[in-house]
Amino acid sequence: MKITKIEAGKISIPLKVPFITALRRVDTAEDLVIKVHTDDGAIGWGSAPATVVITGDSHASVAAAIKEVMAPQLIGLDIDDREEILARISRSMAHNTSAKAALDIAVHDLFCQHYGLPLYRFFGGLRTRIASDLTISLNDPETMVRHALAAVQRGYTSLKIKVGTDAALDIRRVQAVRHAVGPDVAIRLDANQGWKAKEAVRTIRRLEDLDLGIEFIEQPVAARDLDGLKFVTDHVATDIMADEAAFSPYDVFQLLSRHACDLLNIKLMKAGGLQAAAQIAALAGACGVTCMMGCMLESKIGITAAASLSAGTPVITLNDLDAADLMAADPVSGGIVYDGNELCLPDAPGLGIADVAGWEAW
Repeated sequence: MKITKIEAGKISIPLKVPFITALRRVDTAEDLVIKVHTDDGAIGWGSAPATVVITGDSHASVAAAIKEVMAPQLIGLDIDDREEILARISRSMAHNTSAKAALDIAVHDLFCQHYGLPLYRFFGGLRTRIASDLTISLNDPETMVRHALAAVQRGYTSLKIKVGTDAALDIRRVQAVRHAVGPDVAIRLDANQGWKAKEAVRTIRRLEDLDLGIEFIEQPVAARDLDGLKFVTDHVATDIMADEAAFSPYDVFQLLSRHACDLLNIKLMKAGGLQAAAQIAALAGACGVTCMMGCMLESKIGITAAASLSAGTPVITLNDLDAADLMAADPVSGGIVYDGNELCLPDAPGLGIADVAGWEAW
């Protein structure tokens, strides 16, 4: 099974409601979807959303990196030489983690197709279903309450509430949602780098004093501010999760060695794919640090890949893989299936994806 051609295209999917964080607003999700063809007719699927405020990658930059730099180094290689292929992807250029992730996912898809193995079994096959939270976008308290109640009615038992624009208003937002959903729904907060370190400590301590039952708080300070992140972690009782600060295995080593966070959010688009994400999980596991499998605003291709790694990895006990469930349509045939707050892993080989409707060549 040798790689013969790599194509890039784009799909656009409207969202059920706008996705709003401290960093951006999105009304329509767009995914760069790649097809890796082989000489026996198989197709490996991969994808990468443009998340310029986090990864720095646009669709144009991802497509150019794949077509102009990475693809020429992979044509003719046998998919059995998975380690060589992934090494070439990794060292092909600096940064560009989204492009690397898209190709890495497609390579893993093909490898598992070749051996008739579902991707989640390749990573250990620990679980066939995993539970996810649902994200409540940044809005006025009344709108966030309405969206939170709708999520609970759909079966979600964990909510990730976006905060980070105004500390006083953030507290009112969380109070309103907690009062509306009651004590049995888990609430997680994601500040998306929106607070300064001392502001974060003041805000989190206030939340603790109000006894709002916050499970953890994600990336309260700027990604580069590791000292600030450690300061927050050391001065509050609530667990602190690193997200934008944790891209590569080396980043994670720095966080773990400083004891700068309590939890880690692993995302394929930050790590550069499944292989690096698995390395991060192994580092965290060795240090006894729990991980969450997260995602960008991406289609079911990337979500299926991320869910497969999570399902087979013991240290990943939390999941924020709701992105495809935030979309008003599903152009992807196959892959994971949402069942209330759970993702059901496919038993088909690889990602289990047969086709993607609306794919347009880039």
